[in-house]
Amino acid sequence: MKARRRLASLVLAGLLAGCAQHATDDNTLTFWTIGREGEAITQLLPAFERENPQIQIRLQQLPLSAAHQKLLTAFAGDSLPDMTQLGNTWMPEFVALHALEPLQSRVAASSVIRPDDYFPSIWATNVYAGQLYGVPWYVDTRLLFYRSDVLRAAGFQAPPQDWAQWRRMLAALSHPQQGRYGILLPTNEYEQLMSLALQQPDSLLRDGGRYGNFESAGFKRALAFYVDTFKLQQAPAITNVEAGNPWSEFGHGVYDFYFSGPWNIGEFRQRLPAAEQDDWNTAPLPGPDGPGASVAGGSSLVIFRHATHKEAAWKLIQYLSRPDVQQQFYDLLGDMPPRRSSWAGGHLHDDPKALAFREQLERVKPTPAVPEWERIANEMQLVAAQAVAGNLSIDQAAAEIDRRADRILEKRRWVLAHTPLPTEEQP
Repeated sequence: MKARRRLASLVLAGLLAGCAQHATDDNTLTFWTIGREGEAITQLLPAFERENPQIQIRLQQLPLSAAHQKLLTAFAGDSLPDMTQLGNTWMPEFVALHALEPLQSRVAASSVIRPDDYFPSIWATNVYAGQLYGVPWYVDTRLLFYRSDVLRAAGFQAPPQDWAQWRRMLAALSHPQQGRYGILLPTNEYEQLMSLALQQPDSLLRDGGRYGNFESAGFKRALAFYVDTFKLQQAPAITNVEAGNPWSEFGHGVYDFYFSGPWNIGEFRQRLPAAEQDDWNTAPLPGPDGPGASVAGGSSLVIFRHATHKEAAWKLIQYLSRPDVQQQFYDLLGDMPPRRSSWAGGHLHDDPKALAFREQLERVKPTPAVPEWERIANEMQLVAAQAVAGNLSIDQAAAEIDRRADRILEKRRWVLAHTPLPTEEQP
């Protein structure tokens, strides 16, 4: 217990206290949602409440910008809800704080949730030291949106399968003197470089997440491919703010590839004219030597360890995990389901623009399972931008990312050296 408190004090240092206590109505399940999912779920809850009239739900919608701090301050003030959605990059932090209820025994007894129906790497983002702490709710990954008409006009009948093909296409499609580029890669977004790095055999961290591994041959290969795309003027060295309206620019042929996620299916359909809807498509990421992996992102449903309504929370998790409900969720929001069976029917099954995501989800990899990962990824991108600008060589950039990562992980190394993390304890 003392070790756990020491860890909590380290993680929470510098945070402001004062999260309001949630109500403790014995008949009411408290559920915190984050961002736009909170709006969509209100349309799914009436059916659950009709099936479970004895359960009342108090739903609180947190803005994404404030959610992480509010969850941590609620933990510090012992005012967490019964359940919440939790992004898989935040999961290691709350596991380390011993804040989450283990769910393995509940899943084993469930007739609704079948682990073998989930994309394996997505399910794995919820497992720590052999114990399950969350059930995937929706998935997110990155792949290519591309102008199929432009590729055909340039003599390419299919999207790239490997980096060599991709480079040839980018070279043929890029005409920087005319303001046209093969791809948009905003220099302030880390997901693109991270996805390329996850395609490598080398892990991004080493020694149990104690040190960076960015000087590995694999990461430097990914970084070199990324930086060369700018040096060859196949992508403009601009941020997403400078890019303006990427959907319009894509439609006007300024960019022929766009490296992004599933929400942009809806955006392109809304923003491009009807006459141009057949001119674009999606494709899985090419890898160094063939079809490549991408990032295993998304959000899961968790129950907090000190929740007062665990049985009601589990019933809601099972309901939201049903394939028919996940299909409704996709229709409402475009969030893609983590279960293969949920792709077997509904609009998702018949959507040609979504097929590449279904294929990509069989080839995804999780990010390193350490609480500090998002900070490290941001530093990775800041240094990569310096390499793009020509201020650092690939070797210098890799060494600098390792230096910054090791500094961020210093506290983790101290904790691991002095006390076992909850993930190393038996539940």
